[in-house]
Amino acid sequence: MNTLLAVIIGVLTVYLAYTLYARRIDRHVIQSDPKRATPATLYMDGVDFMPTNKNILFGYHFKSIAAAGPIVGAIVAATLWGWLPALIWLVLGVTFIGWASDYSGIVISVRNDGNSLSATAHRLVSPRSRTVLLMFIVIYLLIGASGFLSIMSNTIEGQPRTVLGIVVLTAMGLLLGQMLYRWRSGLVGATVLTVGVTLLAILAGPWSEPVFKGLNEAMNSLSGGHPLVTYFDPTAAEFKGGEAAMMPSLLLWALAICAFCYAGSVLPIWRMAQPVIYVAFWISATAIVLGLGGAALATFVKPEVAQFVIPAFKGFNPQVGPSGMMPLWPMLFVTIACGAISGWHALFGSVGTARQIENEADMLPVGGGSMLCEFLLGLLALLSVSVGAKGAPVAAFATGLGGFISVFGIPLGFAVSLAYAAFIVIVLVVMQLLFRVMRVTLSEWLGEAIPIVRNQHVSSLVCIALAIVVVLTGTWIYLWQLLGGANQLMAALALLLVTVWLASVGKNWLYAGLPAAFMYVTTIASLLVSAYNIYANVYKVNAVAGRIVPIVGSGILIFLALLLVAAAIVIGIDGARAFQRYRRQPIAAPKPVGARA
Repeated sequence: MNTLLAVIIGVLTVYLAYTLYARRIDRHVIQSDPKRATPATLYMDGVDFMPTNKNILFGYHFKSIAAAGPIVGAIVAATLWGWLPALIWLVLGVTFIGWASDYSGIVISVRNDGNSLSATAHRLVSPRSRTVLLMFIVIYLLIGASGFLSIMSNTIEGQPRTVLGIVVLTAMGLLLGQMLYRWRSGLVGATVLTVGVTLLAILAGPWSEPVFKGLNEAMNSLSGGHPLVTYFDPTAAEFKGGEAAMMPSLLLWALAICAFCYAGSVLPIWRMAQPVIYVAFWISATAIVLGLGGAALATFVKPEVAQFVIPAFKGFNPQVGPSGMMPLWPMLFVTIACGAISGWHALFGSVGTARQIENEADMLPVGGGSMLCEFLLGLLALLSVSVGAKGAPVAAFATGLGGFISVFGIPLGFAVSLAYAAFIVIVLVVMQLLFRVMRVTLSEWLGEAIPIVRNQHVSSLVCIALAIVVVLTGTWIYLWQLLGGANQLMAALALLLVTVWLASVGKNWLYAGLPAAFMYVTTIASLLVSAYNIYANVYKVNAVAGRIVPIVGSGILIFLALLLVAAAIVIGIDGARAFQRYRRQPIAAPKPVGARA
């Protein structure tokens, strides 16, 4: 197997899935209508509801959904089971499930006045389902935000050359928002300026590295070089396990990232979140296009980086840590947490992107198209590790991607710097949205019982504080599968809700219902396996060593895993009852409102 053949498979997957399946569902099942008014045009407030050009919105949605999942997940899956199972799941998952989840999350919100999934669950299923779903979403987002926060903190701490690019990206995003929405500047000129300056800052990163490396050393000297937390990491030493430590410099970058996420959570969407994500899209797209192009050309130009060197298949149940288990089913399907399907996509699409859809004809290219592009990112990560890139997932991705980019004559050092920056940009800009959605959901869940939580600053700080606490336990590193299980279960519940809605309006529900059933059973099973692994690999090992913080942290996470399963069972029962009720007697769909002139 070589990278050229893999790229051809990826391109054909995107083309066939979009033209032969997705368009058919859009035309014949959903029947998108360009003349129907959307919530963005009906309720425009300049904060959440904002009609947006589909080209900008495509970049915004793609960069809002593409995070660490397709990168880390594909690399870990290839390491555990081989490249072939990972490739098969990526292709089949995105073709029959992934794009449908993204697209449908937007559709159900646009057709229901821009309501969130929880509000739609309240109306279509039951008030109890809304409350349970809100709790589920908050816990799921806390796990996700904490995992991403720690991955990002570790990456920035280990790669100080990337800090300058992050600072300039933030500044250029703020400038772009001002230029587009206040100064009314042209999109092309503003894009060239802000993206160009950001790219220059990324390439200048190696020259700024000594400054930020010195900052790390200064922070660590405050504790006399002693770590804040030590813990046992079962993923170390090629999943055999080993000791790990958390230094003060990591906490510094965690707090800096939280400050960035706080600003993105509370500022109007046009001021920071949307323009920063738009600039980040071009940075990410540049790296992805160069990477895929280099992977295709490497077969002819640089064959030493084009041949797969890892086994196609390694076994059905590799051992992780001292006594963990990792059966291919269900764990493969949650290890690749994005790239094939993701609950975050449907969740964010319903509360973010759907409220910016200007025309119903934009729903498929923005929602389905973005998911198919994220599949290519997951494929690129799989290629990076399959050709022999070494190290932890992030390092393997950067090294492999840098090798592909170097095919175009770019010096390897600069190419790897661009690859590291692309990873950080990909994840960082999504984190601000994770905290934004978690803040809104927390307010909706507990706002009536605890009124102060309705304040956006209070709810944002509560979410950030909870994530910092989880990071400091050190236990996040064991939880990629738990995060993947929660994420894919969120996708299953979103598809279940879409299925109920389709039945309620008398439409064909099979394209959403069958994937919902498969993902529902698979993800519940994966959460139970993850709970056992956390107990066997984290709780027991650290209990023997007498480390209180990891013991408490792992105990809480086992409880959260079981709580997510219980919540999913409740929602599943209520959803099945509502589905049967609507199949017997659909409700009348509301008459469409004509678009404004």
